[in-house]
Amino acid sequence: MSAIPYADDVLDPSVSLLQFADVAKILDVPKTRVEQLIRDRQLLALKRSRVPGVPEQFLDTTKGTIVKGLPGLLAVLHDGGYEDEEILRWLFTEDESLPGAPVAALHGDLMREVIRRAQAMAF
Repeated sequence: MSAIPYADDVLDPSVSLLQFADVAKILDVPKTRVEQLIRDRQLLALKRSRVPGVPEQFLDTTKGTIVKGLPGLLAVLHDGGYEDEEILRWLFTEDESLPGAPVAALHGDLMREVIRRAQAMAF
């Protein structure tokens, strides 16, 4: 089994991270499935103070799912040559033309707009 890819912690310390066990509980899957989702680039993980975690905003905790559109968005950005750290910076950087950062827009009606912008950046 391959190693889990971790990004450098490029996020503001105020960004909440969930440990893999907590992600597994929210998604109602085994911890090994969370690790596989990260290997498959459906989620991104980073280490903060040597503790691996996933940004809480990547999950819809009320539905117990990964935020709709996130796996496709990550695929578009990876295919466009972006590294995990660049993706994390972009997702969590405030954008005045969106209501906040792109990751926040994924939780609302602007998911398609965020994916469209990612596609434009990738070309």
